[in-house]
Amino acid sequence: MNFKVLLAFIVLVAVGIFSFLTGQSTKAEQGSIYDFKISSLDGEVIDFAQYKGRKLLIVNTASKCGKTPQYADLQKLHEQHGDKVTVLGFPANNFLWQEPGSNSDIAEFCERNYGVTFQMFEKISVKGKDKHPLYQWLEAKTGKIPDWNFAKYVVSEDGETVTFFKSGVRVYEQSFMERIF
Repeated sequence: MNFKVLLAFIVLVAVGIFSFLTGQSTKAEQGSIYDFKISSLDGEVIDFAQYKGRKLLIVNTASKCGKTPQYADLQKLHEQHGDKVTVLGFPANNFLWQEPGSNSDIAEFCERNYGVTFQMFEKISVKGKDKHPLYQWLEAKTGKIPDWNFAKYVVSEDGETVTFFKSGVRVYEQSFMERIF
């Protein structure tokens, strides 16, 4: 066997073993949206398997942002079209510290100011070194990360097709409604 070919083979095997042992073959590229189990604001673990066959709208939210009024649109969408799309909110403090509160503070804010009844999850990170695995998975599917608070991902009913919308796109804009329905 040619020495260069043998050396290349050894390097590939070593990289494969290293990736396996360190988990470098990221889970973000594997699995399904339905594999996730994430705690809600009140600490209840939500199994995403319950969303099989449902279109999902995943939004990173913040309470102290100029885009915070989008909570009202999300709640309206939940009330009027909850049979067609499931709204899932993920508070994140990644953009100018605009979600500084605790999970209970966030829940109180959402209920008091916007009457939020759609599913809200514990505060997570949506970018950076501590990015939550769900957002790693969403990035692996779309190649996109949130540009600001209230960025949106629409996951198809089969859990495979994911479409990204920047934070400035509101859920009742025609471009968004055409893609979701």
